Amino acid sequence: MDSHATPVPMSVPWASAASVTCLSLDAKCHSSSSSSDSSCHTDSANTKLRHIAYTQRCSSRWTMLMTVLLLLLPLSFTPAHSCGPGRGLGRRRERNLYPLVLKQTIPNLSEYQSGASGPLEGEIKRDSPKFKDLVPNYNRDILFRDEEGTGADRLMTKRCKEKLNVLAYSVMNEWPGVRLLVTESWDEDHQHGQESLHYEGRAVTIATSDREPSRYGMLARLAVEAGFDWVSYVSRRHIYCSVKSDSSISSHVHGCFTPESTALLESGVTKPLIELSIGDRVLTMGTNGQPVYSEVILFMDRNLEQMQVFVELHTDGGAVLTVTPAHLISVWHPERQQLDYVFADRVEELNYVLVRDAATGELRPQRVVRVASVRSKGVVAPLTREGTIVVNSVAASCYAVIDSQSLAHWGLAPMRILSTLQSWMPAKDQLRSSQQAEGVSRAEQQNGIHWYANALYKVKDYVLPRSWRHD
Repeated sequence: MDSHATPVPMSVPWASAASVTCLSLDAKCHSSSSSSDSSCHTDSANTKLRHIAYTQRCSSRWTMLMTVLLLLLPLSFTPAHSCGPGRGLGRRRERNLYPLVLKQTIPNLSEYQSGASGPLEGEIKRDSPKFKDLVPNYNRDILFRDEEGTGADRLMTKRCKEKLNVLAYSVMNEWPGVRLLVTESWDEDHQHGQESLHYEGRAVTIATSDREPSRYGMLARLAVEAGFDWVSYVSRRHIYCSVKSDSSISSHVHGCFTPESTALLESGVTKPLIELSIGDRVLTMGTNGQPVYSEVILFMDRNLEQMQVFVELHTDGGAVLTVTPAHLISVWHPERQQLDYVFADRVEELNYVLVRDAATGELRPQRVVRVASVRSKGVVAPLTREGTIVVNSVAASCYAVIDSQSLAHWGLAPMRILSTLQSWMPAKDQLRSSQQAEGVSRAEQQNGIHWYANALYKVKDYVLPRSWRHD
């Protein structure tokens, strides 16, 4: 986890460019006055006019040039090599993968916790409405036993199919000539326990085509690397893997809050996130861990119709934060006196989060006493200049998906710089009221992910190792 404080907003070195130009022109004028004082005074008015016009042109060109360079800056870095068995750019970096041992599970949680495959959502039968959500897998690199002869073992959720195909590719790379064998997928004959994800098409039982037990420990490790949400080396005969439901991740694998969650404005008014506007100054957490008010510069996501699974964190002080699983939450480690950012679905009971004290206004650690999973309608994700926000009195990041607050904050730097440049526009005082009205309009009209955030989400799979991402 990222233990570094949020970086101090970068300085803007090009802001002094116009001043340097002014000084150089004035210097030339003064040097000329020593030789021809009357000539300089005669043309002083024209010189000033030319000087102002030249300075304005330079300032405008500098602003345009630096804006373009900063927007292109993320593209100039060499992408990181892929660490997993899936897609990547360039030659894959070698890693030492250690096989699982018998009875080991990853993660070391109950399969039904939100940090693993999540809660049961109900059995799917052939006449169920959800049956159409199951998809067949005809990957030629996978062998399906299909003892029933009904094709049931080929049916699974989209997420399960995606992870299984990645695993099949890894198996062929690890053991040439050996293929992945699926012995059980969707189960319609009730051959498993009462609470089994096989009934939802979210689980597979796998082995290798040669049935060599000595490979199964490494097969389990490859399944973890392929992205299965829960993997168990359950017996010497097979490996069990399961995934989160498609509805729990849907299109929102990033981080959001519920629309009815609240933020505290600088005026002292508590406002639901659905009513926030661009330009509002809300309570956030500064780099020193203290409360500070910061401007909302955009909404990374705003969708009031999306049904979403949220993680609900309850503290011993009564605070309740409802947030998507991939969102970063600030967690305080008293034994190390260290603040980390942790994915919401990996926050555990007895962890400490920072909560605003109503009496003092300071952020104080409170113990998490309950972690639950709930479904709710609507998602809102405001981005502040500080990169953090206090929601329902709990300090959280504005970022999600990657487990580094500092890297995510750097990635959104172009948007902060663009917002700063817009604030420097001429006659900003006269335009302030109209800009605020425009900010309200943009927030109300937005339905979906902000274009820049969407671009970052799309490239993350190619430039970041899987161990850095919430998959």
